[in-house]
Amino acid sequence: MLRWLPPALLLLLALALTLPVLSLGVSWAQMDAAARDVLAQMAQTVLPEYTLTTLWLCLAVAVGVAVVGMATASSVTLFDFPGRRVFEWALLLPLAMPAYVVAYAYTDFLQFSGPLQVWLREGFGLSGRVFPEVRNTPGAVWVFTFSLYPYVYLLARTALAERAAQLMEAARLLGAPLARRIREVALPLARPAVAAGVALALMETLADFGVASYFGIQTFTAGIYKAWLAMDMPLAAAQLATMLLALVALLLWLEHRAQRRMRFATLRGQRAGSSDAQPVRLRGGRALVAVAVCAFPIAFGFVLPVLFMLRPLIGGWEDLPWSSFVQWSRNSVWLAGLSAVLATGVALALAFAVRVRPGPVTRGVVQLASLGYAVPGAVIVVGILLPIGWVQAAQPDTRVGYLVTATALGIVWAYLVRFTAVALQSMQSGYARIPASLDDSARMLGTTGFGLALRVHWPLLKRSTAAAALLVFVDVMKELPATLVLRPFNSDTLAVVTYQLARDERLGEAALPALTLVLVGLLPVILLSRTLRAR
Repeated sequence: MLRWLPPALLLLLALALTLPVLSLGVSWAQMDAAARDVLAQMAQTVLPEYTLTTLWLCLAVAVGVAVVGMATASSVTLFDFPGRRVFEWALLLPLAMPAYVVAYAYTDFLQFSGPLQVWLREGFGLSGRVFPEVRNTPGAVWVFTFSLYPYVYLLARTALAERAAQLMEAARLLGAPLARRIREVALPLARPAVAAGVALALMETLADFGVASYFGIQTFTAGIYKAWLAMDMPLAAAQLATMLLALVALLLWLEHRAQRRMRFATLRGQRAGSSDAQPVRLRGGRALVAVAVCAFPIAFGFVLPVLFMLRPLIGGWEDLPWSSFVQWSRNSVWLAGLSAVLATGVALALAFAVRVRPGPVTRGVVQLASLGYAVPGAVIVVGILLPIGWVQAAQPDTRVGYLVTATALGIVWAYLVRFTAVALQSMQSGYARIPASLDDSARMLGTTGFGLALRVHWPLLKRSTAAAALLVFVDVMKELPATLVLRPFNSDTLAVVTYQLARDERLGEAALPALTLVLVGLLPVILLSRTLRAR
């Protein structure tokens, strides 16, 4: 019997992880005449712009990441050319770059007072603006495309690696030219993977606040913060958050549907054919094209932004606020470390509960916890602060509001809601590699409950636990929307300081915390690269 983790505790845990979403639904039931007037005014003024801008942004980003991700995945999977082995892992490097850091880097280098335009005006006698304005919707599309294409690249590469080479070889033996093999074999095979990757990229786009706020783009996320913080309209923010959550739910459904199709295609394809087909060898001009297709996304999504941020960092090295940087880093590491330990512990408990008692209650709790990563940080913030406001209104003398907004409780709660799913996925993958026969043998020897987890499962789950903690740690370090509102007093983190300095046009000072976040983001990229090479 699993007495140390009863169903009541599981339900309480599920309530804590889903309260932000549930409170948004309750907010609609509390609408009065004033709230309805506000919603009607929003529908006539800002809501159409939020909707059109968000949809336009999502459509353009979807096309961008699909083209770049599919092109790079096809190049390294279907063809062999110089540098292919390097590109296989280097194409993952943009995952280490938070999108808002990429936005700051391009703005600092390409703006009217940036070094490139100044050099062109002085060196070639040009006048006025040489490049168009970067801080707009097309600029955001550029940033998101080259920051998020690895989602499509990873899934499409996995799908193509399963069967594409073998099927294309069979098509070649039947006389199909290369262009037709790509068009009629490779692209249909990777379509579900591309759809799943695009859905993941769009969920990140909808959850973004740093790029939208810095570029002045009127998206739903920016509107939520404006309604709550600038206009002091909690119900309006809740309504916007609900609309954003509906879009995310649609994308999540599309992603799950595409994942099911992808698994079906993979399983069906594994039943036939040989596994010794080799990629097509490219030479001359075709090889140069393949190298360019893989090199450009790496350059635009990682190399150039890093170089753009290194220039002001090196130039102002002596004036950098090192003492403050140490404090920012300490706050970030403390919050990230605490959240990683708690999220990993919760994920380990949930995964173990599913293992030993796979009932409907346990599976339902795990499914609810798994949805947290799809919920944008802005939605989580509104969903946490709304019930706190209701409690404060009913009990003015209570200290609940202080505990949530002035201590680490609120921000860690938001982190757990959003990132427990990351740790849970890693723990479930670890449990999938442990045969069920080990549990049966342990029970026959008298080991059950906590002893089963400690003596049998834990030695086999150490690597999965470490990976889960690392992923949550890095995600928390880069998280901006929830941290910006719920962080404790005098506890600025690297992500918050990077945003604030860039917003104040102090991009030279923002380079140090921004590049630190990039270095931290490289850790899971290295882990993922090693995992892919081991397959």
